[in-house]
Amino acid sequence: MRLSQKARLLSAVLVPMFALTACSGGSGGGSATGGGGDQPVKLTVWSWDGTVAGAVPGFQAANPNIKVEVVNAGSSQDEYKALDNAIQAGSGVPDLVMFEYFAVPYFAIPGKLADLGKYGVENFKKDYVPGAWSDVTVNGKVYALPSDYGPSALFYNTATLKKAGVDKAPATWDEYHEAAKKVRALGGDHYIAQDTGDIFFLLSLIWQAGGRPFKVNGNKVHIDFTDEGTTRAVAFWQKMLDEGLINTKITGWSDDWNRTLNDGSLATQTMGGWLTSTLPERAPKAAGDFRVALMPQWKQGDKVGAANGGSSFGIPAAAEHQDAAFKFLEYFTHGGGLSSRVDAGAFVPNTSVLDSEAFQSKANQYFGDQKVGAVLAEASEIVGSGWQYPPFFEWARSVYGDLASPFYTTGKGSLAEILEQWKQRCIQYGNEQGFQVD
Repeated sequence: MRLSQKARLLSAVLVPMFALTACSGGSGGGSATGGGGDQPVKLTVWSWDGTVAGAVPGFQAANPNIKVEVVNAGSSQDEYKALDNAIQAGSGVPDLVMFEYFAVPYFAIPGKLADLGKYGVENFKKDYVPGAWSDVTVNGKVYALPSDYGPSALFYNTATLKKAGVDKAPATWDEYHEAAKKVRALGGDHYIAQDTGDIFFLLSLIWQAGGRPFKVNGNKVHIDFTDEGTTRAVAFWQKMLDEGLINTKITGWSDDWNRTLNDGSLATQTMGGWLTSTLPERAPKAAGDFRVALMPQWKQGDKVGAANGGSSFGIPAAAEHQDAAFKFLEYFTHGGGLSSRVDAGAFVPNTSVLDSEAFQSKANQYFGDQKVGAVLAEASEIVGSGWQYPPFFEWARSVYGDLASPFYTTGKGSLAEILEQWKQRCIQYGNEQGFQVD
């Protein structure tokens, strides 16, 4: 589940990672018991995903000795900071915590998360798309269970594209480039897309093109933005920007963004599959016009994708009731509580859901009765393998926004130069935090 790009976490408030390792307490920081007997247990779950609370009544009915309180401790970086503070203080540590996929290594590597291997989670692997399972696996161990997923997909306005003379969704990025020129020729605020420095979008392009700029092996991190796939993706998007085919004035999640989606002047949006749940409320006037397709491909006939967002839940190593926490974790991500979350709009990476007839055959009225589930299920299965985020990516993404902002406002410089600056800042910061980064 993606959040607004405006959300920032300054490096000054990040708790140094390895300074807290001793405070995390490993698996001995809290009892790995609770919920297995008749003694009453109260679980505290930190989550900004509203569908989790909906699974509580069913779980408590089946487990009357376990009471669950779901608390919104803040989205993303606010929650991570609060968790780090609780671990450092040695009190107030929740039993279960929501993490974006890229944040799992930050807490797992220094021992702040419990290894879920003791619960036999490897048996769950086959029920998750490979990309999501990889996202919760760090150095060969599983530290969280996937709860929602964001396979990248192309959301496109059929009415706007038809007006521009484009009869179908671009199947390749070359076709996308040609379509962009036709949309821009409509004049006014018509653009095929907007971008003001969304690092997740750029990385999804790189990911799909085969670039793997981050390589993590334990405490060692290698960063390189010059491999073939990365260079190809960056050069393509630089061309789109240089030719004035992208709206660089409108920021995602803003009122202007909503307006352009609503009036059709923004023809496409390449984002995670979770956009299906929020687009209808942001662009109600465009109901019936939007459709969903796989990302355009770099080569005609290929089927390779990427991911953009998604979340998981892990158990802090210092949690008091780990066994009970896992019971609830399994229930709402894999067991009986899964269906209620899907009904509430969660896009989950469970193959038992994605491959089901009910999911794939359901027509979505907003998207012109398109069976969007079938498209997004395929997008989830074709996500390219081998992608990694550095464990300090929470810090890194805010720094990228700071570096990219002048480029998008003045047009001076290039994406390649920004990425090089970003790499150097990441190397410096990572080494300061106790990693070996080059």
